[in-house]
Amino acid sequence: MLPGEQPPASGAEHPDHGSLDPADNRTRSSVITARAAHTFEPVGRSVAAARAFVRDTLQGWGFGDVVDDAVVLTSELVTNAVVHAGTAAEVVCLRSGDGVQIEVSDRYPEREIPLQSSGVAMGSPDREGGRGLQLCAALATRWGVEYSPAHKHVWFRLDLPERQVGTRTAGPSVSTELLPLADERVRVAVIQIDSEGAVSAWNDDAQELFGYPAKQIIGKPLTDYAAWPHTPGTSTGIAEALRLSRWEGSYGIRAADGRVVPVYASHLRVRDPQGEPSTVCLLVRDDERAVLATPQRGAAPESAHRADGQSTDPFETFIGSPAPDDLDGLLQRTVERSRDMLDGDAAFLLLATDDETELEVRATTGLPSARQRFARVPVDTGSGRYGTARMPAVHEDLSAVPGAVPLLNGTGMRSVVTVPLKVEGRLTGSLGVAAEGAGRYSNEEALRLQFAADRIALAVESARLGELERLRRGSLSFLVEASDLLAGTLDRDQTLALMAQMTVPTLATWCAVYTIADTASEPYLSYVLHEDEERIDGLKALLGRIDPPEPVPTPGARIWPAPARAAHEAALEASVRSLDDEPHHLGSGIGSTLTTAASVGGETVVLPLVARNRVIGMLVLGKPSEDHFRQENLELAEDLSRRAALALDNSRLYSERMAISQSLQRSLLPPDMPEVPGVEVEVIYRAAGEGNEVGGDFYDLFTIPDGAYGFAIGDVCGTGPEAAAVTGLARHALRLLAREGYSGPAVLERLNNAILDEGERSRFLTLLYGELRPQEDGSALLKVVCAGHPLPLRLRQDGSVEAAAEPQPLLGVMDDLELYEQTVRLEPGDVLLCVTDGITERREGSRMLGDDGLAEVLKGCTGLTAGAVAARVMRAVERFAADSPSDDMAILTMRVPEPQRN
Repeated sequence: MLPGEQPPASGAEHPDHGSLDPADNRTRSSVITARAAHTFEPVGRSVAAARAFVRDTLQGWGFGDVVDDAVVLTSELVTNAVVHAGTAAEVVCLRSGDGVQIEVSDRYPEREIPLQSSGVAMGSPDREGGRGLQLCAALATRWGVEYSPAHKHVWFRLDLPERQVGTRTAGPSVSTELLPLADERVRVAVIQIDSEGAVSAWNDDAQELFGYPAKQIIGKPLTDYAAWPHTPGTSTGIAEALRLSRWEGSYGIRAADGRVVPVYASHLRVRDPQGEPSTVCLLVRDDERAVLATPQRGAAPESAHRADGQSTDPFETFIGSPAPDDLDGLLQRTVERSRDMLDGDAAFLLLATDDETELEVRATTGLPSARQRFARVPVDTGSGRYGTARMPAVHEDLSAVPGAVPLLNGTGMRSVVTVPLKVEGRLTGSLGVAAEGAGRYSNEEALRLQFAADRIALAVESARLGELERLRRGSLSFLVEASDLLAGTLDRDQTLALMAQMTVPTLATWCAVYTIADTASEPYLSYVLHEDEERIDGLKALLGRIDPPEPVPTPGARIWPAPARAAHEAALEASVRSLDDEPHHLGSGIGSTLTTAASVGGETVVLPLVARNRVIGMLVLGKPSEDHFRQENLELAEDLSRRAALALDNSRLYSERMAISQSLQRSLLPPDMPEVPGVEVEVIYRAAGEGNEVGGDFYDLFTIPDGAYGFAIGDVCGTGPEAAAVTGLARHALRLLAREGYSGPAVLERLNNAILDEGERSRFLTLLYGELRPQEDGSALLKVVCAGHPLPLRLRQDGSVEAAAEPQPLLGVMDDLELYEQTVRLEPGDVLLCVTDGITERREGSRMLGDDGLAEVLKGCTGLTAGAVAARVMRAVERFAADSPSDDMAILTMRVPEPQRN
């Protein structure tokens, strides 16, 4: 109840509008066929939200005749609930065959209903409050109020105006020659889409139009086949259109042969007997849209008057109310109304680029829209007023002046009138209407069309700026995400794949990346991607047969006609070759060629990949047959190409540096170890740090004179390249000195001097060095020197473990060392385990594996081969702690095998 309304007795009945009980009213009205409800919070913005909810619901039901009255009444009643009563409001819309009933409920039932009678005044209409029920009385067919213990319902009913039964619209009687040309019969595809967006029904006409049999397409999403114009930063698409209660417009369907069939569609959302929603789609070819298109009510030719006698804007009436709130919808409605206004066969609207040098096709009707969308034509095509889009122009016969309107070349249109769209003297677009007959238009039609263009120009420019702002926001988001992805990898192949995947299908239908190794190399086709994976091989083969584009460093996109020309020639050759074949032989060969030609036959652009002042490749983007890029997408692609070029060059530099690093590291590792007769030898080596093959730990096994073998395992202080440098010095010095016949202590003393000679670059080194001599009795004799290194452990056959050497001073610290060697004999079955401190110092919190822990692990290795011992020790070390090892690790095991028993 509204403030200021007089409360009569509850349960009273309105004398003019009948019972206040909505249930009673529903019994006498038509059957309810649809219901929509929404609850709004008690905040001020809920009033606007409720108005939008009712407007959208009634327009979706096709009740445009009563929308305005319903919105006004809903606004007043919701204001009463959320503002004055301070409670949530529930709005329910009920549809019946002859009208709509709307209920507004709040949670303030203790207020009484006002009784309207001749003796009670409901308040002045000039007062701020108290108008809700007055408006119901004035506008609604029936209305009333219902109380319950927890709610109060105010309801009103609006009946639809009676429509005259008979002809809704009719066209003029024309000669047979002027009728549009159709196929053997007009086909209407009937497709039903379930609640998940998948095709659930597909009739024979759909199969004839698009080439897919029902069993192939049923169960698949329609979005996989719909060629909807995708634009970064916007979300409108076929999926959104399928969720609307009604929708009508143009898009494309990708046929089985790869071409896009432009269609005009009418969607209706329904419910099945189980209550599940689905969408019924009727589709015809776009040039047969009159079969489905809902005729629009035209405006008065010169002026219109409202009921109060005030005149309205003719073009506002012409466009309709409310006007579409999106740019594409506004432009499409403009061309359709313009064509109807001048009784034309086609109409088009082009928008000017920022520099006003070109016009971009944004909306057409009566023309092949799928081929013309985003095509660009110059603003000035010649001298004089008829050669520029900046002035109105009437061409009575285009055959007399070929090329005067480039957009209409080859369309069969002969007469055309074009007018500019201007805002504050600046050209923002061009609007034109064309007819197939000559002499159809004069200056009078030009004035009418210019009058319409002047009215719509500001709205178009405002919508265009709004779209540009959304595109810019979407572009920024796109570029930020692209930069993060490109910066997240230094792998060349992955960078190429990311470049292609970010452009397809967001910016283009297909993409190819050419790379240039150096200035003397030719461009190489490195990566190809198509939005349909089945087209990739054919596209790659086609591009492989033509010369790559020239590596021009000039920034910006340039047209590359070679792929479209090659595709056309290939399709023509395949068609000629197939003429002599039997019909049943036609199939995959020519079908694949024609499909590739269709997918590559549109506009193709090349963007240079320039990094560090050098062209390192080209990014090629393409569209399917007769399709064009929009300027905003090309600008976005140019920004992406700059980022991609730097990422690709960084991956190249990283690969080169990594190859050099790996080559140098491999040179520090010992070559293949020699086979030691009568002794099993196994090595496991792990360098710390990602990408490192060599660290501060090292090992070696090599031959020395007199049938002996030198072996070593050491640990340089630190990790990484600095430690690896000392590793290389130590390994090469050991081999050289040992092969010169020096004993173990002499070898280590001279190595100590070499390390100290390195000066500030020197690092101390722990080293276990020894000489191994296999014996004739099956044992092995070892002479070892342990210079500050973890002691080698000997595992006997009985499972006992003992140290096999004594500790001595490490290398790289003192000038004068007094080292000595110790002799160890390995009997058959014995194992000698040598490790670096990365093994014994493995930590888990405060625990450390240590020498004792290593000995315990070794005790359980009795009877194992040298390789099995090394593997078990490494597995125990890895399992000792959850974290990855942070130090280099090396394991060298030697085992004298037991003699074979017969």
